[in-house]
Amino acid sequence: MNKIFKNLDEQIEILKSKNLVIEDEEKAKEILLKENYFFLMGYRHMFMSPDKTGKFIEGTKFDELYSTFLFDRHIRNIVFKNLLIVENNMKSVISYQLSKKYGFKEKDYLDYDNFTQDSLKVRQVHDVIAKMKKQIRTNGKQHTATLHYLSNYGYIPMWILVKVLSFGIIAELYNILKVEDQKSIADIYKIDSENLSEYLYLLANFRNLCAHEDILYDHRTQKEILDNIYHKKLNVSKTEDHYDYGKNDLFAITIILKEMLSKEEFNKYITELDREIQELDKKVDSVPLNSILNKMGFPNNWKDITTM
Repeated sequence: MNKIFKNLDEQIEILKSKNLVIEDEEKAKEILLKENYFFLMGYRHMFMSPDKTGKFIEGTKFDELYSTFLFDRHIRNIVFKNLLIVENNMKSVISYQLSKKYGFKEKDYLDYDNFTQDSLKVRQVHDVIAKMKKQIRTNGKQHTATLHYLSNYGYIPMWILVKVLSFGIIAELYNILKVEDQKSIADIYKIDSENLSEYLYLLANFRNLCAHEDILYDHRTQKEILDNIYHKKLNVSKTEDHYDYGKNDLFAITIILKEMLSKEEFNKYITELDREIQELDKKVDSVPLNSILNKMGFPNNWKDITTM
């Protein structure tokens, strides 16, 4: 059955029929008009009655739903700006290491011999190099830095090219490097190269989600990071030997940021995140704080990660 257009009054009635308490209907209509009924309802799951009737928990208010929507917007901005720091750092490190070893002209650093010779990755190597060459063709004359090098030198060095590469391509690029090159990059972060490969996948996934303003707080990726010291030290609960939190969720991103940001940057991230969580807790009564944390993938003692 096709979905049909519903005006604001009809949207209000639908919400009320689902047991949502709306104390100020005019304010609610204004919010629905500006923020979109569909996007707002994306945050309903935390407030739904467990009896699977499709209705909200008794007493749930529209303001609680909207507060969760705003909370997600705020933490998305916090996460995004920190992901951009990691992205910029990783681009700088990769371009430096590869330029130092293979040269600074694209014909040198994009030579197929510079990448893994693993027969299982031949197609992937060709695909990634093709994507990078396409970015040179597409963006070469559109960005000031790349245009400058093309116009004055006839080539784009790696440290300039990375500015126009997506984080997704950077993650793919790392995955096709020779083992010794992966290790030289991972060693700078004091991270195992296999771990870094998984980290980059999750970071790129969450980075794109933030950039497109999708729902962040309860997002899960298909891939997971490996079990690590933080899962163990925080005594994260398990289900059949699988950690419940910090594997493919926002807390996994927090663990990654712990390892890839400076101490000062990470502590600031935690402080800002905690402030938003505490603010949401003040505004939401129908759902306990630990339920919100668990939806995010956060164990109840999540802030202890700053002391490790």
